Amino acid sequence: MQSQSIINTSIKMPQELRERIQNLAKVRNQSSHAFMLTALENYVSREEKREAWRQEGIKAWEDFQQTGLHLTNQEVIEWMDKVIEGKEEPMPECHI
Repeated sequence: MQSQSIINTSIKMPQELRERIQNLAKVRNQSSHAFMLTALENYVSREEKREAWRQEGIKAWEDFQQTGLHLTNQEVIEWMDKVIEGKEEPMPECHI
């Protein structure tokens, strides 16, 4: 993690979850604090990637709505099969 200003925050959680965190942290020779920081960082990073992917899908849908340009599923599968076989195959041209 980069050097950043650190702020205190608190979170209320069920006792059972707190105990689970403490148990895992203990067996991994970590503090509960370090364990929770890692868990939060991993979750936020994953969700940022998921949201970027979702936004990319929304933009692609909007582009399709405006232009009608697309590839069929079969065209993509045939192209991907060639790529997987190691052939240098350019992606098919989008069409209406």
